[in-house]
Amino acid sequence: MFDEYLGRWKLTPDGPPIETHSSQLLPVRYRGEPAMLKVSHAVEEKLGHLLMNWWDGRGAARVFAHDDDAILLERAEGKRRLTEYARDGRDDEATRILCDAIAELHTPRGKPLPDLVPLTEWFRSLWPAAEVHGGLLALSARTARDLLSNQKEIGVLHGDVHHDNVLDFGARGWLAIDPKRILGDRAFDYANLFCNPEDAPSVPKEKDRFLRRVEIVSDMAGIERTRLLRWILAWTGLSAAWWFEDDMPAEIDMAVGQMAASELGYDA
Repeated sequence: MFDEYLGRWKLTPDGPPIETHSSQLLPVRYRGEPAMLKVSHAVEEKLGHLLMNWWDGRGAARVFAHDDDAILLERAEGKRRLTEYARDGRDDEATRILCDAIAELHTPRGKPLPDLVPLTEWFRSLWPAAEVHGGLLALSARTARDLLSNQKEIGVLHGDVHHDNVLDFGARGWLAIDPKRILGDRAFDYANLFCNPEDAPSVPKEKDRFLRRVEIVSDMAGIERTRLLRWILAWTGLSAAWWFEDDMPAEIDMAVGQMAASELGYDA
């Protein structure tokens, strides 16, 4: 899988391969610099280079080369991990770093937009799931429909910002990888922070941490608290719907969604 690109882009392997649910990755050296070769079979992953190129290394990893199936990216070599921050009593710091990263990605670029997926289309899996499962998912779907019909501050969204998609690039700071290239309400990009890492917060006993994140994000992003909670409720329903499509449980999303609904005074 990698041999074609090693030859074409004159790469030198620089570590063992890594496999994810949608991609194969290989640490390499490119013109003396550390890089990551990523070969994907998922359509949304293959098209990620469109937005990465548009960001042009500002708030995101730089793109060295790409084709229809592969992308060669600047590689993060810093030792800091936001997942570890969140688990080691530095959750507030991790949340602030993520907010800063999102704000940088949302900065207008003053150039034509790449091909993006409308946020309304991104939510398409929620509607049938709400019909099947009802309850919290039905509440999430009603909330999402209203939010999507009344979007504010529409712009370019990463679509999957979380603690493992913002990495330590040393002197270049914290930069994003693996975007979903969405166009929609900027508040949506902050909602996914609340379901990650997978064990913080994940259950109702973590409500204090959840509320602390709400406070920090609302303040740093300038998003009214109720609006942020509603986007969290909408997002958790969509994420749960995706888990259910794969016949997997969605405890974290459902627990976080229930906390958001409770704070909103909704009866799920």
